[in-house]
Amino acid sequence: MKIHSRRCWLDGRLQEATLQVENGRITAIEQGRPDSLEGVTDCGDHVLMPGVIDAHVHINEPGRTEWEGFDTATQAAAAGGTTTLVEMPLNASPVTTTAAALQQKLHAAGSKIHVHCGFYGGLIPDNFQNLPALLHSGILGMKAFLVHSGIDEFPNVSMRDLEESMPLIAAAGIPLLAHCEWHGEADTASLIAQPTHYQAYLVSRPKSWENEAIRRMIDLCRRFQCRVHIVHLSSAEALDMIRQAKTDELPLTVETCAQYLFFDAEDIPDGNTLFKCAPPIREKANNDLLRQAVGEGLIDFITTDHSPAPPSVKAMETGNLQEAWGGIAGIQFLLPAAWTALKNRMSLETFIPLMTEHPAQFLQIWPAKGVFQPGSDADFVVWSPETAFEVTKEQIRFRHPISPYIGQHLQGAVLETYVDGQLVFKNNQIITKNAGRCLLRK
Repeated sequence: MKIHSRRCWLDGRLQEATLQVENGRITAIEQGRPDSLEGVTDCGDHVLMPGVIDAHVHINEPGRTEWEGFDTATQAAAAGGTTTLVEMPLNASPVTTTAAALQQKLHAAGSKIHVHCGFYGGLIPDNFQNLPALLHSGILGMKAFLVHSGIDEFPNVSMRDLEESMPLIAAAGIPLLAHCEWHGEADTASLIAQPTHYQAYLVSRPKSWENEAIRRMIDLCRRFQCRVHIVHLSSAEALDMIRQAKTDELPLTVETCAQYLFFDAEDIPDGNTLFKCAPPIREKANNDLLRQAVGEGLIDFITTDHSPAPPSVKAMETGNLQEAWGGIAGIQFLLPAAWTALKNRMSLETFIPLMTEHPAQFLQIWPAKGVFQPGSDADFVVWSPETAFEVTKEQIRFRHPISPYIGQHLQGAVLETYVDGQLVFKNNQIITKNAGRCLLRK
């Protein structure tokens, strides 16, 4: 097949070009306008770029498929222009803390994934004997919590656990992804007294928790020269530490999530548990600094931390933020939500690598993914950055159509999604199923 656009992402800029695809890969690229568009899929002025890569997703299968599963999650990903995602090791049962558990997850994914899926392993206490096999099982990284994860089967690690494990992780050449909250002093009385008040929830998980955990992870990164990745950064107070670590050329990378860029705490209504996540969505002044840091390149890329749950688990009827499961469902809206939050602060040329090239490099799947060049996988999205739309419940393809994005006005409509050269999504429909592959590190 051949596909053409007057705004094709090529060599770091949008330009007119035609991609030629055979057997799931890009075989040739013709710059400029072709002599004839006969037999060519013409995208006109719509942006044609590599498929979005979401490096932080919770799918929950096997074991909690009633929360989310590979079928529904990857349909939603395709509808949002995401062609590759990486699935976290917790929320499924068993948790992915052994090579055998990874095999169970691969079996569960089977032939029902509609985009490509990679996998992380989990670092937990008292599991050191299983670490070598897990590190060489094909995972793309290791995930650890510095505070309780909410899943009893996935307890948080201690400093000693990290010190013992990081030399092995460093030797394997994969990143250690850290949920950075370190349990300390906090105002929990307000949340107990007013469990439906968002501000009470916000002060119960203060920036100081996040700052202290990030400080500890930077110190460990410096000591062991292990690749460390800070997931879902929400505290802007940590940015100076991160800037210094990068100035010192430590192997440190950082992500934030679309929800921390799109929403602000001042706008979150009380009693709406759909906004609950950890770390929490903070105030506008804080989030403006995050938006600025993304533009500066201090934050490497953006993810969703898609963490779905059934309505009953989200305590939607009571609005109790203390009891509700923490996690935001948003896998379908990474591209438009992030673009809407950042479009007045940066150009498309700055934005596109945050969705494509940067996460691909972090995951060590570049240049197979994240770029257009001969030999790259034919994963791409056609979208209109100028087209605005309102998110409705009927559009949602993840398992439970509950999300804080419902009713929001986003800009950047996804028109078509291709996976390995196969048209998977168009006209709000899944066209081709089971086009995805499990991605394992060699």
